[in-house]
Amino acid sequence: MTVFAATASAQEAEETPRFRVVPQPSLNFYGVPGLIDMPSGEMLPEGQFTTTISYFGGQGRYTLTFQPTPWMSASFRYNSIRNWNLAGFPTYYDRGFDVRFRLAQETRYRPQITLGLQDFAGTGIYAGEYLVATKTFQTPPLGASRLPGRLKLSAGLGWGRFGSFGSFGGFGTRPPYDPTNTGGQLSYDQWFRGPMALFGGLEWQMNEKWALKLEYSSDDYVTETQTTSVFQKKSPVNFGVEWQASPRTRLGAYYLYGSEFGLSAQIQLNPKQPPMPMTVPAPQPVAVRPDRASNPEAWSTSWADAKPAPLLRSLLGPILKDDGLILESLDVSADRVELRFRNTRYMSNAIAIGRAARALARVMPPSVETFDLVLVSRGLSLSRVSIRRSDLEALEFDPEAPDAILAVAGIGAAGPPSETAVFGRELYPDFSWSVAPYFAPAYFDPQQPVRIDVGVDFGATYQPAPGWVISGRLRQRLAGNLKNGRVSPSALPPVRTDQALYAQYGTTLNNLYVARYWQPGEDLYARVTAGYFEYGYGGLSTELLWKPVNSLLALGVEMNYALKRDYNQRLGFQDYKVFTGHASAYMDFNNGLHGQIDVGRYLAGDVGATFGLDRVFANGWSVGAFFTLTNVSAAEFGEGSFDKGIRFSMPLGWFLGKPSRKSMGTVIRPIQRDGGARLSVPGRLYDGVREAHRKALTDQWAGFWE
Repeated sequence: MTVFAATASAQEAEETPRFRVVPQPSLNFYGVPGLIDMPSGEMLPEGQFTTTISYFGGQGRYTLTFQPTPWMSASFRYNSIRNWNLAGFPTYYDRGFDVRFRLAQETRYRPQITLGLQDFAGTGIYAGEYLVATKTFQTPPLGASRLPGRLKLSAGLGWGRFGSFGSFGGFGTRPPYDPTNTGGQLSYDQWFRGPMALFGGLEWQMNEKWALKLEYSSDDYVTETQTTSVFQKKSPVNFGVEWQASPRTRLGAYYLYGSEFGLSAQIQLNPKQPPMPMTVPAPQPVAVRPDRASNPEAWSTSWADAKPAPLLRSLLGPILKDDGLILESLDVSADRVELRFRNTRYMSNAIAIGRAARALARVMPPSVETFDLVLVSRGLSLSRVSIRRSDLEALEFDPEAPDAILAVAGIGAAGPPSETAVFGRELYPDFSWSVAPYFAPAYFDPQQPVRIDVGVDFGATYQPAPGWVISGRLRQRLAGNLKNGRVSPSALPPVRTDQALYAQYGTTLNNLYVARYWQPGEDLYARVTAGYFEYGYGGLSTELLWKPVNSLLALGVEMNYALKRDYNQRLGFQDYKVFTGHASAYMDFNNGLHGQIDVGRYLAGDVGATFGLDRVFANGWSVGAFFTLTNVSAAEFGEGSFDKGIRFSMPLGWFLGKPSRKSMGTVIRPIQRDGGARLSVPGRLYDGVREAHRKALTDQWAGFWE
């Protein structure tokens, strides 16, 4: 167990004579790398996802932070303030977003420098900007004459919140906090304006478990102490101790501002570091063919005249099934085989391809040299991976085996099956069912910040033929308090703000629909869905997606005729109906970044665009953010000014330690309003198609030999 992460950049390698060990950053009360209440210049490891809960002086802060790239992080925070008379609530709740940018990496002689914007699009209660530097020093090891450990020194310059105590100079003027501000607007006209102040401190990491912190704070807590009675500030000096309870959990206790005790809990997860190693049965070794020169009869192609595809199918099918793969069709010639199959077990399609190739090597006659492996989902042929059998045999034990096989494999489009192909037995009709718990959360009600319903989902899916899906889900609530949530007044049709009215019923039909998937042409994928899509809406949905296998760009269009469902979520509809739809552009960037723009008409009849950016990891983790701007004004939209939020999805296999294609996730909005609200339709095309195309396969290719 350790809290230290070994990292070194190429630049550090040039400037430092030997490899240095850099401590993983701890988090401050705002849930970002820092001291106690002040930030530091450190950055989290790439991909880190953290949750921080902190409390002092009647103030609670609950923060989610994500580090999508090495040089940038973003945070969403929910704050509670007790006895804040300025706002007129017994407990006032506030939401805010932060971003941080690394300007310079730490080297032997230079500190790491970071620029941060805090609460840059909220109500402005916690708004502040800062420029901060941090330098790490390694103290002597155990047994030396001086104390061991690591020492981190931080110093910064702050504005806004961070420029309110010990202020000097500054540029321009900064208006005071306005309690009537509903938030949601970028306050760029205030950034780095008004008085400045210095802050700083140190963190001494004594060993792998214990650390001490001391800081000088430049936050004067003007509204909390001078105009209200939240707490009394007597000193700018804070100090505390932190304990690393586990590799992912850190706890802290502090004495702040000369009058208050504080506590914090930090939980840090990284998609690249699962809590337990993945347990996957070892694959069969590649079956090597007999030598052609010493056994030429084994290489004879005379067997092909007997049309052995049905026999080979019966041998291959059980082997694939043991690996969680389903044989869709098989077409065999003297020197080539095409296998179409479904992956039902692995989050990584590269693992599925590797397992399917091994299965073919065990079954196919020696003369079959080329393996064409076609991934199939919902009756759609998504991509073709072509591998020479001789390469498979030669490269299995190559030191660079994944890269070596990728270099000689071909990835391209997959057309329809040939007329000579034989199809898997008893594939259709196919029926499956499931019973699973569900959790339906709602966030940021001023009377109760988190509401949740829990219960059981009963799901069933019937596939009568390739490309046809009939699916439904009954939901039984067992406990919860969503029905006690508020129904917000709205200047727009109440397309989402009446969620609490849908939560009044214990047994509901969550969805019931028929979907048809097909490929109308090269690089084109199509879907039509009719029925009850979600708790609030049903109707008819059509979608067309253009996505070449080797392209990073995809374009799509979706058109929907949506009818609002009765609140009891049975079979009836209300009077409200709307035509809604979007034209979409998707871009798969490097380093797992995925961008999406949707332009069109939303459920309330407003017109605009949604912009989203997600970091997707090869193991199935996904964390992202989005915002929507429409022709609805901030006044019409209401609190929050425009729709925005964060979303994340976590693969179950990451937690369970065994392969699974299932995942769980949620969307967190600062507030759910009616502007920018989009219809939720099951089985949209892009994600299912993208994960079987070249970029996703190459990102996951390290799993080919697993």
